[in-house]
Amino acid sequence: MSVQSTEIRLAARPQGWPTAETFETARTEVPDPAPGQLLVRNLLMSVDPYMRGRMNDRKSYVPPFQVGEPLDGGAVGEVVTSEADGFKPGDIVLHGLGWREYALVPAKSAAKVDPSVAPLGAYLGVLGMTGLTAYAGLLRSAEFKAGDVVFVSSAAGAVGQVVGQLARLKGAARVIGSAGSAEKVAYLRDELGFDAAFDYHDGPVVDQLRAAAPDGIDVYFDNVGGDHLEAAIAALNVHGRICVCGMISVYNATEPTPAPRNLAEVIAKRLTLRGMLVRDHGDLRSQFVEDVAPALADGRIKHRETIFEGLASAPEAFLAMMRGDGVGKNLVRIA
Repeated sequence: MSVQSTEIRLAARPQGWPTAETFETARTEVPDPAPGQLLVRNLLMSVDPYMRGRMNDRKSYVPPFQVGEPLDGGAVGEVVTSEADGFKPGDIVLHGLGWREYALVPAKSAAKVDPSVAPLGAYLGVLGMTGLTAYAGLLRSAEFKAGDVVFVSSAAGAVGQVVGQLARLKGAARVIGSAGSAEKVAYLRDELGFDAAFDYHDGPVVDQLRAAAPDGIDVYFDNVGGDHLEAAIAALNVHGRICVCGMISVYNATEPTPAPRNLAEVIAKRLTLRGMLVRDHGDLRSQFVEDVAPALADGRIKHRETIFEGLASAPEAFLAMMRGDGVGKNLVRIA
C-alpha cells in the first residue's frame, strides 16, 4: 500500500541569500515500489553547499532543482519494502533522495551501510561524500606531499575538518586553518591538531595568514574564494598548488564578484589552480575507505556534527550551513 510522506520542496528560486520562503512543506503519497525499487524510510539527511547552486536555473554539472518539486541530497534510511535482489526490509542504505520522510529509491542508486561499523552520520560525512571530497582534493587535485605547508579555509566545516587532519597525518610540515568564530578556532587547534588557526573576522585574511605562515604555503584547499583565495595566492610559494573545492563567499552574490586582484602572481610563481568535483574521483573510494576508516576508528581522525531535529528543520539546517553556523557537518535527523 502507498504511504503518506512529508517532503520539502523548492518554493521559489532565491535572488541572493535563500530565506525560509525559498522552501515549502507538502504532503504526498509514495506508491509501492516497482521491480528494482526500494521504499525507504529516511532516518538522517545531509545539507551541503552545492545545493545552493542547484536552486538557480542555469546549466551546470548537475541539473537544477525544479520549483514545486522536492529537493534531494544525501540520506541514510531503512528499507521498508524491497522489490530488488540483494535488499530486504530492515537494511540500512545510503542514497540520494533526502528532504523527505519516505523515498522510492532505485536499487542501483542505493548502497547498504553497516551502523555497527560507524555511526550513520559518518556515512554522510567523514566516510561519505564529504570525506572523499577532502581526500581526493588534497591528495590528487592539490598533489599534496609530505613536508608541504597547507592552508585550509572554512577549516571547521564538513570538508575542511577532514582536509586538515589528513594533511597532518600524511606528514605536512604545518597545517593552518581559517574559521568564523573563536569556538571554531579552538576546535581546530585543540581537538584537531592544526598548528595554527585564525578567525577571519579578526583582521584581513592576508595579514593573519602571513603571520601564521611566515615562510609561505605550498597548498591551499579553497572552500571560500574571495579574500581567502587572494590571500592564499599572495602566500603561496613557487610551484604552489590550489584545490578549488568551493567558493561559498560568492554563492549568494547578486552582482559579479571581482577576481583576486593578484591573479597575475600565478604566472611568476608557476602556480597550479585546479577545480575539483568529487564525482570525478569515484575510483578512489575503496582506497579512501581503506585509508580513513581505521584512522576514524582509532581516533586519529575526529569529526563533529551539528544535528537538527525533524524534517521541518531541514531548511534552517541548510541556511545555518550557508551562514557558517555550527561546527563540522550539518545533518537533519528525520526519524
